[in-house]
Amino acid sequence: MFAPDTIRPPATPPQDTIRGPATSAQDTTRPRRGPVPRPTGEKRIESQRVENGVPHVDGRLDDPAWQRASWASDFLQKEPDQGAPPTQPTEVAFVFDDDALYVGARLLADDPAALEPVLTRRDEDGNAERLVVSLDTYHDRRTAYSFAVTTSGVRLDWFHPEDDESRKDDTFNPVWLARTARDATGWTAEMRIPFSQLRFSGSPEQVWGVNVHRIVPARNETDYWVYVPRDESGWVSRFGELTGLARIPPSRRIEVVPYVAGDARLMSGGLVNPDNPLEDGSETGARTGVDVKMGLGSSLTFDATINPDFGQVEADPAQVNLSAFEVFFDERRAFFTEGGRFLGAHLYADQQSNDPPGYFYSRRIGGAIHGVAQGDFVDAPPAATILGAAKLTGRLPSGLSVGMLGAVTGEERARTYDLLAKRQDDVGVEPLTGFGVTRLEQQFGPAGSTAALMLTAVRRDVSADDPLAALLAREAYAGGLDWNLRFRGGEYDLKGHAGFSHVAGERAAIERIQRAPAHYFQRPDQGHVELDSMRTTLSGASASMRFRKVSGGHWRAEAGLWGDAPGHELNDVGRLNRADDIASWGNLRYREDRPGPVFRSWQVGAYANGSWNFGGVRRFSRGWMRGESTWNNFWKTTFELGYVPPWTNDNATRGGPLMEWASGWDLFAEVTGNEQARTTWSADVFHFQNGLGGNGWYANGEVATRPATRWQLSVAPHASRATEARQFMAAQEGGPAETFGTRYVFAIAERSELSAQLRVNYAFSPDLGLELYAEPFASSGRFHGFGELPAPRSRELRAYGTDGTTLERDEEGGITITEGADSFTLRNADFNVRSLRSNLLLRWEWQPGSTLFLVWQGNRSADSRDGSLVGPGALLEAFGAEGEDVLALKITYWLPVG
Repeated sequence: MFAPDTIRPPATPPQDTIRGPATSAQDTTRPRRGPVPRPTGEKRIESQRVENGVPHVDGRLDDPAWQRASWASDFLQKEPDQGAPPTQPTEVAFVFDDDALYVGARLLADDPAALEPVLTRRDEDGNAERLVVSLDTYHDRRTAYSFAVTTSGVRLDWFHPEDDESRKDDTFNPVWLARTARDATGWTAEMRIPFSQLRFSGSPEQVWGVNVHRIVPARNETDYWVYVPRDESGWVSRFGELTGLARIPPSRRIEVVPYVAGDARLMSGGLVNPDNPLEDGSETGARTGVDVKMGLGSSLTFDATINPDFGQVEADPAQVNLSAFEVFFDERRAFFTEGGRFLGAHLYADQQSNDPPGYFYSRRIGGAIHGVAQGDFVDAPPAATILGAAKLTGRLPSGLSVGMLGAVTGEERARTYDLLAKRQDDVGVEPLTGFGVTRLEQQFGPAGSTAALMLTAVRRDVSADDPLAALLAREAYAGGLDWNLRFRGGEYDLKGHAGFSHVAGERAAIERIQRAPAHYFQRPDQGHVELDSMRTTLSGASASMRFRKVSGGHWRAEAGLWGDAPGHELNDVGRLNRADDIASWGNLRYREDRPGPVFRSWQVGAYANGSWNFGGVRRFSRGWMRGESTWNNFWKTTFELGYVPPWTNDNATRGGPLMEWASGWDLFAEVTGNEQARTTWSADVFHFQNGLGGNGWYANGEVATRPATRWQLSVAPHASRATEARQFMAAQEGGPAETFGTRYVFAIAERSELSAQLRVNYAFSPDLGLELYAEPFASSGRFHGFGELPAPRSRELRAYGTDGTTLERDEEGGITITEGADSFTLRNADFNVRSLRSNLLLRWEWQPGSTLFLVWQGNRSADSRDGSLVGPGALLEAFGAEGEDVLALKITYWLPVG
């Protein structure tokens, strides 16, 4: 389905600064029913240079510098009573020296004793009261850095890559300092933000954009220095100005972070085969590497990593994938997440997004190996080793954002052992590979429009006679232009892209790409594509255009068109589930942001989408109604009802002929509790049904709570059951002429799945914490009702065991189908999987920028050919399964140079 736009925080022009100490504000306990006040004018606050006696950052505001500073206190509520004075005053001031910007804040409280001393690790707010300072250091009115501190001194930081408060890049992790203190009137905070951690122009006289806001969860209140009405768009573009910054000397900004790491792995005894000479059940290792960060001027940053280690990264969630398409996972490795937006890593376009194509999927670098080694016993590396990587990111004073990355992964070899010959060999399973990514994005115009160029390249060191040359393209290039043209202050935008791709390699590798699920060039009844086994290159193109109304008044609307040519291929360093696709979509929505007797805000909309392939076949389409509301108790509800008309499926047979699909409908509902409460929760359910007999549901939930000030607990259960009426099983040669000599075999699949993600965090201090993650998982599938496609575009199947065919099941659960003199056998595909993935991490930032990680990882699994439905007890069975345990230690040391 198409995902509707989230309701974005609106914006308005700022108003004049009020200097001096905070004054008491009137009490506001009811939502404002009249017209929303609109702030006017330009707000400014002046920062003061401190020549001597810079603040000692202890949170107490007792340094002389604060006595001479200019204080701003004219905050306004955004929630709950939009435009009203805060219920508790706040004042803030800025001073600076040659090295850093200092922020001081006093936050008054009616009952200081009631302030909860919630303690979490860095970047976890724990729903504690907090102060957020946002800095538009380029004054480009589009991007900003945010620094936050809670009442207990926990630091949070993120980067806003766009003019949207809700779009955050949490991978921004600078080295900075914050402390807080309490007194009889409330609490106070001090921050020290080194200029070396920021990017800004080299002008001798600096003017930055700035905004400050305070979040008070106990009152569901947010107070902003530049408050932005909810019915307008924008965020950074509405900031006030921070003036007075002058004569900031350039810093060398060189940081070196070496690391040492070691680990030990131990397998359960039942998993160790005594006849396997390649595995004795245990393994130890040690390694070292280094990360380097260097500032190039005040705008660009160069990062490099040699022999990086990501042993502390949490494992991916368990899944059972019965589709033909790849499952994509989030990136968690710090080198690739930090600044990833400059490289376009956040962009991924499909039928649920409006972004440019997914040219760069960083999980390809150091991803799973491609080659398969044959032998009685095989010891293969799980992933390619990253030998080194480097990137250049930043934003120039002209508004040009720069992102460039290069990486090299090493050749990987697997060890094999032949029992009969008693011989050990090693075979190549991954070639030496180089990756390159470049993205240049220029901002222009008063509304912050952008235009970007993106290019990616992959080069693999494979010779023509290397077996891997039959699997992998030797070269792959992709890229294009994308743009976002904003009008009337961002009320409207026109977004689009035009791109290309080109891969080259041996004929076998290019044929493999043509046959892949993203292309299926072998489809026998589609004249617009043709499998060519003699090709050594494959090229394609992609383009889109979308127009939106995103703010202003009650109405929102969107319409768009997308096309991916059949030969478009991005999966060497990007991600693309299918090419040969033309998609269109549109929606019309009405929203109300002014609180009423029942709702604080609500939105209803009508949506539709449709898609075709380049042969004119109408594929999937859907229409739906969606309603979203925020109640006066701050609960949120969402309801969606959709209908899918009959359509033609051109990939159900996985490279075979077309197949008709029946109509269906679906229903989605979600309820979320007050997100500012001590205990937060959400639940959602989905149900679908179609005319083929398929039906199913899933349910998700999440509960997170703080049982004590240092503890955080959460559990996120998931359950699903589904009957897939047309599950592809196999393509068997020897079929009738009507289906081009191939039997396309399907079955009814009865699926069930249960999982629960458990998290327990304990904070000894803001810099020392213990984190436990565990995910028990159970999944089952039972296959029956086998049959084959009798003719192209048929909706019904020819059931086995009827119409002159017989079906016999053997002791192993396999089935043999016989028709006359022809017969074939399908193995038993029923499955029952149990797994437990767990992670215990001790994280200690033992000095600024230097961290110690002590990690235990457990991975347990069991499976059988029993396809019975899983129940809650199956999750407990996962804890007793056999597996492996890994204990790892990693220490990093931050060395600033200059």
